Amino acid sequence: MTARTTEKKVAAPRAGAIRAFSYQPGFGNHHTSEALPGALPVGRNSPQKCPYGLYAEQLSGTAFTAPRAANRRTWMYRIRPSVMHQPFRRVDDRLLTNEFGSVPATPNQLRWDPFPIPSSATDFVDGLVTMAGNGGPDAQSGCGIHIYAANQSMTDRFLYDADGELLIVPQQGRLVVATELGVLDAEPCEIVVIPRGVRFRVELPEGASRGYVCENFGSPFRLPDLGPIGSNGLANPRDFLAPVAAYEDRTARFELVAKFMGHLWAAEIGHSPLDVVAWHGNHVPYKYDLRRFNTIGSISYDHPDPSIFLVLQSVSDTPGVDSIDFVIFPPRWLVMQNTFRPPWFHRNIAAEFMGLIQGVYDAKAQGFLPGGASLHNCMSGHGPDAETFERASNADLANPDVIKDTMAFMFETRLAIRPTRYALEAAELQADYYQCWQGLKKHFDPRKP
Repeated sequence: MTARTTEKKVAAPRAGAIRAFSYQPGFGNHHTSEALPGALPVGRNSPQKCPYGLYAEQLSGTAFTAPRAANRRTWMYRIRPSVMHQPFRRVDDRLLTNEFGSVPATPNQLRWDPFPIPSSATDFVDGLVTMAGNGGPDAQSGCGIHIYAANQSMTDRFLYDADGELLIVPQQGRLVVATELGVLDAEPCEIVVIPRGVRFRVELPEGASRGYVCENFGSPFRLPDLGPIGSNGLANPRDFLAPVAAYEDRTARFELVAKFMGHLWAAEIGHSPLDVVAWHGNHVPYKYDLRRFNTIGSISYDHPDPSIFLVLQSVSDTPGVDSIDFVIFPPRWLVMQNTFRPPWFHRNIAAEFMGLIQGVYDAKAQGFLPGGASLHNCMSGHGPDAETFERASNADLANPDVIKDTMAFMFETRLAIRPTRYALEAAELQADYYQCWQGLKKHFDPRKP
């Protein structure tokens, strides 16, 4: 598939060169890419001698025997094999954890103000803070939900996650994510997904940056089936972009950080691990612009279930019940007649962790801020606040509600989400969140059917 180049250009790290970003479109595709002509072997994966003196190495993201439609793997042709580094040693996990049972889970509705950007030098790894999660990497099920707040690029430091796939949602500041398979750039309202095991570095071309991360311990994210919607709609495959090969041939003293079984490990490495000159496969990082989501909605009456906003899903072993759903609430028109147009009050078997990238969420008039978050656990009631309810209940439905300049999202899981001690003790936790529903009035009158 032909690569395409975006118009965005930024300076490469510690160099004056201007970097242009090239991508290959398509979700789940078997892509091929080479940074040097003829670097990709033809007709075989592991020739006796690879072109340019490269090493052949396969990265498997699923079991070898997984069905072809679900199998994910990539062959890399690299300057040095990934095994070349010093032994790993445990390092400080800081506020990153996969131990979600250290404090009791709560049925209370929770909401947090935005977390501040650090005042001291902090890169993406050190800026990761775990808010909540369930399951764990040992069982390969569930998720970790983190926020990041950073002000410094990773320059001589690299990360890979052996525990899960990383879905990164920038909220403030652009990211440049340099991976083994090429470079991705993402601004707020775009996402980046890094497959399990892929090594990468996060640069901050605009300085301070903040966002959210879903660490998926289960099956890799995929596009949902569309059923009666048909062959188009929601997130369209052509809008997902994979990188093209872009290698680094640098030797120096670098640090390779591994997240393994819920903990951070570090090893000294004498070369950049982003030294893949060519590759082919489908276990690849990708980006997606949430603003390209094709929103589906009602044009007659009632508000459909929020599953119509599903971007990506991690399927479970129970058909129709996902381990994780990644859902967004983008700009859209609401035109339903004789209908309460905002999201209705509900209790859900699933648990919902929500974030706001920009604007105002249409079900909450006050208190839910960009960079903030909320958690509504299994069977905990939630819905519009009192002000939103009164306004929507008395709105003139002859006119559409045009929801614009907003982008909210939700990590929804089939298991209860357990907040961490840090999240429950954070100064940003809103102690009065429950008050937003206390002003709901009693309208019941048995004399007025």
